[in-house]
This record gives sequence, structure tokens and C-alpha cells, in this order.
Amino acid sequence: MTCWRRLAEWTEAGVWPRLHEVLLAKLRSANALNFSRAAVGGSHIRALKGASRQDEALSTGTGRASKHHLITDATGIPLAVTLTGGNRNNVTQLIPLLQTVPPMQGRRGRPRRRPDVVLADRGYDHDKYRHLV
Repeated sequence: MTCWRRLAEWTEAGVWPRLHEVLLAKLRSANALNFSRAAVGGSHIRALKGASRQDEALSTGTGRASKHHLITDATGIPLAVTLTGGNRNNVTQLIPLLQTVPPMQGRRGRPRRRPDVVLADRGYDHDKYRHLV
């Protein structure tokens, strides 16, 4: 129970996003991040059988499933992840996902947020969003 309680406390306190930013800064200072291209993808997560309909609706916004959207650098290091309802179209989540990438310190100059090229499957492809990226 202590582990679950600490996990909940740390999540509520925002420890995980801050830890991710620190790790990305360390990787950038070691020149271990590759911004030449990034990969974007998403996956569905079904609601658990033991969850009540009300719990499912509160956690996902749909009552049935969730979807993770992830962006990685060219070597597969996660830059950002978002969670949406399972009924969301991937293409509508591309810009919010890119905006979730934290500014990465660790080197001289402006903090880096965007890769040079973004690669994704057809679910994220649309002329409007291609021009925005």
C-alpha cells in the first residue's frame, strides 16, 4: 500500500513530468538526443474489466477506452506522451502532442522543443496539420 500511496502522491505533486524534463536535459547535455527526426504514434487501451462505468467515464472521457499518443526522438527516446479518450482521431492530437514536448535545456542557446522532421502513420496525416508542423 505504501508504494501505491507514494505513486499517487508523486503523481499529484507533478514529480514525473519534472523528472522527465531533468532526464531530457541531461541527455541533451550529453549530446544523446537526436532531433534530426521524430516519430509519432498512438495506441488504444481498453478499459479494465473491474472498473465501473463511472470510473471509466471519469478517467477516459468516453466510458470505454483510452488512447496514448507518443513522440520520440530519432533513437526512440520518449519526448512527450499524452492520454486522450479512445474515440479521438489521431490527427487532431498531433499539434497538442508537439506542444507537450518540454523545452530541453542542457546546452548553450535556446532550449530545443521541436525536431527537424516529424514522421507518423496515416492516422496523423492531413494537409492542414502537415502545414502547421
